[in-house]
Amino acid sequence: MRKNIKITAAAAATAALAFGLTACGTSSDPGAKSGTGAKADTSKALVVAASPTPHADILGFVQKNLAQKAGLKLEVKEFTDYVLPNTATETGQVDANFFQHQPYLDDFNKKKNTHLVSVGTVHLEPLGLYSKKVKDLKDIKAGQTVAVPNDTTNEGRALQLLAENGLITLKDGVGTSAKLSDITDKKGLEFKELEAATVPRALDDVDAAVINGNYAIEADLKPAKDSLVLEKADGNPYANIIAVKKGNEKDPRVQKLVKLLHSDEVKKFIEDTYQGSIVPAFGAAAKS
Repeated sequence: MRKNIKITAAAAATAALAFGLTACGTSSDPGAKSGTGAKADTSKALVVAASPTPHADILGFVQKNLAQKAGLKLEVKEFTDYVLPNTATETGQVDANFFQHQPYLDDFNKKKNTHLVSVGTVHLEPLGLYSKKVKDLKDIKAGQTVAVPNDTTNEGRALQLLAENGLITLKDGVGTSAKLSDITDKKGLEFKELEAATVPRALDDVDAAVINGNYAIEADLKPAKDSLVLEKADGNPYANIIAVKKGNEKDPRVQKLVKLLHSDEVKKFIEDTYQGSIVPAFGAAAKS
């Protein structure tokens, strides 16, 4: 069993304070030393921050079945939000994280002045539209309310999904940076913006909701079966990545983890476990 520490939103204030003190970095604090390219101590465990499902589960498979043989000590810390894993990686509280896609990371770096980079893609969690009140996409009508994630990249992604399926019309050229203000025709729909992790809990209160794949699974939804419509995997830019602070890309422990995550064993684990609700995004699997 993996060594696993769960970090909830209750720890946000402490972590935020730590980030505020170390984000700018001085020569005397751990955050300043992180990411400088200094040689890593490969005898220490690689500490990875991860969302519980599927990220920590995939890492758990690696630890249980692959890591020891490869000479990798792996520790997983579970986080239940989309901010703390990045701030913890920036300040050196963890060595890497596994919970996000590249557009989210790019937006986070820009807004928070962090210095995080991807070292490899692992899987795709197709975003889906779900409902407990209607059974078919055509049953979503004017006057109904749709919940969407409120963070920049996932909201734009959600609005694109709705536009591609004829539920709204967006301004030309807004792409995945779309905001509610970019909707030119709501077709009578109302929208409720919520933190991504809380959207599944709103399903009883709204007519439909766009939910991230990992949070859908945590809510016992089966994206491939239960969604009214699901993002297409082919050519999708939202594959989830392993991220580290810039300068730590060549840490042998990080490189070893990425190699294991790109193995045939992990590909089979993802395919067998998630049955199309989550799909591998590396090697031949990414092209299929």
